[in-house]
Amino acid sequence: MCVPTQSAETRKYIKLFIQSAIVMNTPSLELVCPAGTPAALKDAVDHGADAVYVGFRNETNARNFPGLNFSADELAEGITYAHAKSCKVFVAINTFARAGASHLWHQALFDAERLKVDAVILADLGLLHYCHRTYPNLRKHLSVQASASNVESIRFYQKAFNVKRMVLPRVLTVSEIANIYHKTHAELEVFAFGGLCVMAEGRCALSSYATGKSPNTSGVCSPASHVHYEKQGEKLISKLGEFTINVFESHESAGYPTLCKGRFIANGKPLYLFEEPVSLNTISILDKLKAAGVCAIKIEGRQRGRAYVAEVVRSFRAALDNPEGSLLIPATQLSTISEGQTETVGSYERGWR
Repeated sequence: MCVPTQSAETRKYIKLFIQSAIVMNTPSLELVCPAGTPAALKDAVDHGADAVYVGFRNETNARNFPGLNFSADELAEGITYAHAKSCKVFVAINTFARAGASHLWHQALFDAERLKVDAVILADLGLLHYCHRTYPNLRKHLSVQASASNVESIRFYQKAFNVKRMVLPRVLTVSEIANIYHKTHAELEVFAFGGLCVMAEGRCALSSYATGKSPNTSGVCSPASHVHYEKQGEKLISKLGEFTINVFESHESAGYPTLCKGRFIANGKPLYLFEEPVSLNTISILDKLKAAGVCAIKIEGRQRGRAYVAEVVRSFRAALDNPEGSLLIPATQLSTISEGQTETVGSYERGWR
């Protein structure tokens, strides 16, 4: 009988899979879901979230958009609602403190501690130090904005600030994640659905160049105040500031103008140079992520509406509760709310590595 040979990458993954067998006996992956508003929080909780992540209504969080986020009083009500249904609440305080205004970030931590949130999600080194010193019992998660993607950086955050969980950037393969887990034993949280950022997360300067507002400081990527559309005959032009991001024909759906997903002319052809409009969807590889040591999967989209939150949470809850039936979830069920109606597993299964 002819036995097919295995690539080095395949053998490496099989070894890690076997080493991770103990992980498969642990509880199901924690489902961490977005809540941009109090209404979205209730939808996420009601449809099966194990945890929701939120932000305060100011520049301390990286989704500082008009009409989103929580006041302290709203968050208190949300925590009461979530905890009554055994759902955790994490608060993202994940921008970098602005010089001369550090009191905003300190107040956010004070409120998080006072309201008894289950964890804060931080990125700024100074704020991590302040939180570790001032609120030693407040559980800390490392935001993806910190862009920690290797063993050395994760060990640093564990040792220096007692960070319990690391939210990994969307640039790692499953085997790379498994390697990090086996060398650090850190709690690892990865993105499972939503926007796919191929830029160095937490380091993107494109939006700040075009608008003067940085995602890491002002908490806005492609702020709505700088977005506008223009009709040109049958075509629709989307702009960010003074930059043309895309030109849509009459039969095309017009997307939101973010520079990383812009269509630009190169070598005489209009192309998506940085990133095509596509959404991450990992339902088909949840078992591999768990075997690699991942303890939590994160749904992206605090700026998205209630219908998006409800549909994605419902689908992932079904997949986690019945792993054998996850492949029975129709592909179109989530593709209809995916960016560009297209999905990918992204870097998790990079074929060229």
